[in-house]
Formats: sequence, C-alpha cells, structure tokens
Amino acid sequence: MDSNYKPYNHIDSARRIKNYLTDSKQQFEEINSLPDRDRLTFSNGFYANCSAIFVDIRESSQLPAHYKRPRLARIYRAYLSELVAIFNGDPNTREINIAGDATWAVINTPTKSDIDAVFSLGAKANSMAKVLNYEMRRASYNRPIKVGIGMSWGRALMIKAGHNGSGINDVVYMGDVVNEAAKLANYGNSSLGVPPLVTSSNFHSNLNDHNRKLLNYDSSRKCYTGEVINVAMEEWFKENCK
Repeated sequence: MDSNYKPYNHIDSARRIKNYLTDSKQQFEEINSLPDRDRLTFSNGFYANCSAIFVDIRESSQLPAHYKRPRLARIYRAYLSELVAIFNGDPNTREINIAGDATWAVINTPTKSDIDAVFSLGAKANSMAKVLNYEMRRASYNRPIKVGIGMSWGRALMIKAGHNGSGINDVVYMGDVVNEAAKLANYGNSSLGVPPLVTSSNFHSNLNDHNRKLLNYDSSRKCYTGEVINVAMEEWFKENCK
C-alpha cells in the first residue's frame, strides 16, 4: 500500500503508545475458526485455530551468483506467481504473504478435512517446483531451485495493525503457528537430506490415515517429513515434460 504522508508528531505518538498499552476496552475473543477480516477493528482481535503453510527457496542467497538480475527476476516471478495461485485455490485461505523468496498463507481449518486440504497445497507446491525446474532447464537456466515446505496447525491471535486513520494497516497473525511453519520450511530440503515437505506433530495428527502414512517421523526435530506430490500434476508432468 502506498504511503499517505503526514508529518510525525512525537507527542501524539507517546499518547497513542500509552492508549494501546493501557486501553482495557480492547477485546480478544476466543473462537473456533478465523472470522472475515472486515470484523477486525483497532480495538479487537480473535483467537482461533488455523493452519499455516510456508514455502521457501533453499540456498536462495547463492542464486545471484548464477543468474544476472533479469533472469533471476523471471525465476522469482514464475515461482511466486504459481505459489500464490496454489494458495489462492483453497477457499479457506485467509491471508497470502510474500516475503522475499518465501511465500506463506494462513488458512482457516475448522475441520480435519480442511487440514488435509492444506496438506494437498503442500503437495501441489512440491509438484509445481518440478515443473518450474523442467522449464528452467529448457530455457537454459543451469541451476535448479529447491524448496522447503513447512506446514503447522495451532491457535493464533488475529489482529488489525497499522496507524489508525492513515488507511495503512494489515492483518497480523500472532502465535507459534506461522513461525513454526517457517522453521519447518527452512528444515525441508536441507543439506541434511531432509525431504521437502515438513509438518508439525499437531498438523500430522489431524491428517487422515492415508496422508499420515505418506510422512515419516523425524526424531531429531520432532516433526514429520516426506517427498509428497500431487498425483494429477505428476501424471501430467510425466506425459508432457519429457
């Protein structure tokens, strides 16, 4: 969002800080699923169950040494475009964010079948990376990318944050669920030989029997990992990417 210029006043700032820290009228409601963001104000918030998925390019700091900026920009645009498309394909997705070479989403998952749907997003992201690397090879991009995909489930505090009256604000999700997904993504596809998909124990325990069996327990990190793909995308890949 573009900046809406207004001179900063430190006296007004001190007053606002005090009000935010001491205002007892702020209400934080405990609910079972994430509400629509238009229910948020600068004086409320909601605790709710949700899932987070985080996808990160591994060793991305080394990519500028292999690709000049125009080619690197093309890689990032293709990668980020399709991740957003995958996340946006779930009707329960509440928030999609891009942070550098990482993309993450917060998804409303009030039922276990909703958590299985998030797991499917991770499989699609993994299969999409295979297609991206194939097209990169065809276009003479000589270094493929690797992605780590982290998924977690838990409780988060959803609040509206920004400067009241400025028009500049965003929804912030506070809690371990997003941070955990980011850490798990950083572990996935690492130099330790870890598969790309990594889930938290809580996320894994909410999956159906079929999906749970696709993952293996990693005792060193107390999480579950696997090389999981989307079957339809894999069949298309085998037929069309030769």
